[in-house]
Amino acid sequence: MVIGRFLAVGIACALLHNIIMIAGDVIGWHYVASSVVSLVVVTAMGYWLHSRWTFPDAELGQTSFTRYAAAVSANYPLSLAGLFVFVDLLGIPVLVAAPATTVILLTFNYVANRWALNVRRDGP
Repeated sequence: MVIGRFLAVGIACALLHNIIMIAGDVIGWHYVASSVVSLVVVTAMGYWLHSRWTFPDAELGQTSFTRYAAAVSANYPLSLAGLFVFVDLLGIPVLVAAPATTVILLTFNYVANRWALNVRRDGP
């Protein structure tokens, strides 16, 4: 089932993202710096897993990777906005704010990934 695979990969990517965000916070990095590191690492891992396992009909190649990177990059400012609201405006620690922002962006990511990987619609 595509949704199950999407959630499994999404959880793996979210865990990696949150590990990077929390580790960055522990070593004293601002969340923007940690987000840049996470963006690069998680984009590569997410593309590889989604294009090979989540969406078996995915179009592979430079074009789909570029679209995927663009979709993830669009997610980046949304994630930063969520972190800004939670951390800077509401005073919530990154330990809570990063996972909360990840959950909020779940639907956006599913739709963006299907578009990026040019997944054919399921049959009739």
